[in-house]
Amino acid sequence: LAGLRRQAAVAISQELSKLAHRSAGPSAWISHVRRRSSLLSSRLEEKPFSEMEMSYIKQGEEALQKSLSILGNLDGWKTETAAGNGDKVLSKVLPDVGKVFRLEVVVDQPLDAVYSELVDNMEQMGDWNPSVKEVKILQKIGKDTVITHEKAAAPPGNIVGPRDFVSVRCAKRRGSTCVLAGMSTKYGAMPEQEGFVRAENGPTCMVLRPLAGSPSQTKLTWLLSIDLKGWLPKTIINQVLSQTQVDFANHLRQRLARTVAAGC
Repeated sequence: LAGLRRQAAVAISQELSKLAHRSAGPSAWISHVRRRSSLLSSRLEEKPFSEMEMSYIKQGEEALQKSLSILGNLDGWKTETAAGNGDKVLSKVLPDVGKVFRLEVVVDQPLDAVYSELVDNMEQMGDWNPSVKEVKILQKIGKDTVITHEKAAAPPGNIVGPRDFVSVRCAKRRGSTCVLAGMSTKYGAMPEQEGFVRAENGPTCMVLRPLAGSPSQTKLTWLLSIDLKGWLPKTIINQVLSQTQVDFANHLRQRLARTVAAGC
């Protein structure tokens, strides 16, 4: 079928060329149809996504939509921690998800710098975030979706043993707002690893947008939803997760400051 479409597109283009030579110049509609014909030919040459790849893309979109829906509902959030610099972590319990955490911070760097660190350089996160041992991209699907494997570093005192995650992530930019969303997924090439408990996350997302009135600063909102699995008291889990978010903000600031200094 694709071959027949391609042949049809070529034939249309040839006929339009003949019409153009018969007249003083191609009319507007001929030019328009030729452009559409060329576009059709180029699209037919593109490699289509497989059924599995489409399922991952759909999972990423679902994570994004569900995360934004959770963040958009401002009712019921309770403060977990509030720092003197304005950083705060809030939480609430959702019937179908469980307890979710919401970090709200302002980073003294422009959005593009924060986006580059969190998306373009995500595999380097283990270099600056002590709670992450390793992030590895397993597969890229189109321009917006990736499958990742993350190994979490054990916290001090080894309160929570080694965990790892396999996630589908998508990154979308809507005007001046960037949304980085994700959720756990299954990936045949990355089965459960010896020495790690396969935990689950999601829906989760980070929303980045310029701070109102100060485009050189970025407002970062991070929705965190994790099931660490295993037999762990919820009080310990909640303490670890909220502190992880606070620590993340501080380590991100330090990383960005070093990157800016190195580029000067």
